[in-house]
Amino acid sequence: MTKIKYLTTLCLLLTLAAAAQSVTFTVSMENPAAHYFRVVMQCRGLTGKTQDLKMPVWTPGYYQRLDFAHHVDSFSVTDGKARPLAWEKNGDNTWRVHSNGAAALTISYIIKTKRPFVATPYLDETRGYISPAGVFLHPADKLQQPVQVVVKPFAAWKNVATGLDTVAGKPYTYTAPNYDVLYDSPLLIGNLEELPAFTVSGIPHRFIAYNPGDFDKAKFMNDLKKIVEAGSAIIGHIPYRQYVFIAIGPGAGGIEHANSTTISFNGSGLSSPKERLRLLNFIAHEYFHHYNVKRIRPIELGPFDYDHGSKTKMLWVSEGLTVYYEYLILRRAGISTEEDLFSNIRSNTMAFETKTGKLYQTLAEASYETWRDGPFGRTGDSVVKTISYYDKGPVVGMLFDFAIRHATKNQRSLDDVMRQLYREFYQQKQRGFTEQELRTVIENTAGTKLDELFDYIYTTKEINYQKYLGYAGLTMDADFKITRMQNPDALQASILESWLGE
Repeated sequence: MTKIKYLTTLCLLLTLAAAAQSVTFTVSMENPAAHYFRVVMQCRGLTGKTQDLKMPVWTPGYYQRLDFAHHVDSFSVTDGKARPLAWEKNGDNTWRVHSNGAAALTISYIIKTKRPFVATPYLDETRGYISPAGVFLHPADKLQQPVQVVVKPFAAWKNVATGLDTVAGKPYTYTAPNYDVLYDSPLLIGNLEELPAFTVSGIPHRFIAYNPGDFDKAKFMNDLKKIVEAGSAIIGHIPYRQYVFIAIGPGAGGIEHANSTTISFNGSGLSSPKERLRLLNFIAHEYFHHYNVKRIRPIELGPFDYDHGSKTKMLWVSEGLTVYYEYLILRRAGISTEEDLFSNIRSNTMAFETKTGKLYQTLAEASYETWRDGPFGRTGDSVVKTISYYDKGPVVGMLFDFAIRHATKNQRSLDDVMRQLYREFYQQKQRGFTEQELRTVIENTAGTKLDELFDYIYTTKEINYQKYLGYAGLTMDADFKITRMQNPDALQASILESWLGE
């Protein structure tokens, strides 16, 4: 056999072996008041004397250890003939099963839930929420195999909301091509309310909620459509076949996914202009994340390290710039005003500049140390020595935007950086970018070096606001309030006009 034929045959055999392996989960919730899910995992096509099964220690999108394995109880395993098999806990998040060559295993366990939160599973008498990393085990080193999920809702519940693909002819049955997709696809179960869907570029967008409250739902969905139109226009391409906004009710926070987002939501607040703007900013943020972090991403954020977490110095890009773009999206969508945009930037600037953490921690360090300090910095110290990338990140993003517009005579902007990152690394190279690659794209877009701006990321150097705001005909007073200059020149005026989407 020639070498080429041998390699072809080997690849075929490996493909067939992978195809023969399968995992199916069945999740039931017969007694929601007890606050636990019952899970049955069926694995087929196995080989070997032992099998390691793992539970992630975190969920992508929430950069803290959650140690989901601590909430697993009543663990048991049988082989294909229903014979019990021995197992032991092998580390914090690993179960080693002595399969003795069994080709099929059935693993049963329950997931105890404690609080309604967007990053953790939850079940009570009113609804169930599955954060997949906290519910589904995976065979060690086999994250790329397809997975099927069968949901058995509580008898009184009728609806499941998820971004997962359905299986034709099988109610409440969903499929994922691999575990990365599964862990990125939460499920909300209950008697849910779906608002009238809309399409953008022919692609359906749905909003499905648990107990959303009383509000003008037609107006809300119209605003949501404007957000999707303005957000997708920045990149110029929509990569998903459908998108689902999943509103889980009270429970704080939101987490982005490739074709969905889960958000805490109470629509009654939409009656207040201030609360309405806050909520729409929040939704725009989570929506734009399907570009910026799910597809435009630091190289450390995929493939994910589900055992230890994935640390990066570039959350100022993934989170900070997404905050910046949530403001721009609402302004370009015609939802917010110029004053709203200035006010939001001022709030971030004040949060950063009025704390001593700016003297101690860089933006890159804040990104990397979020696993220890939290996304908003460490609390409880006698002297604050940390900052938040949610505050300094959008401010630095604005300065980069103005610098690029100024250097190119308003021919390019930060939008061009985002589009280039999307095309080159997500679409073409199908990977994330390094810190140096990011810098190269930014400086190539500007056509010049931007050393001072990168100092604002990697050092605690004081920011020269007046210089960069001046590029757009803006100024900042001692209280960080942003206003227009009296007599901007033609370039300044054109930069401000295009930045504001006018």
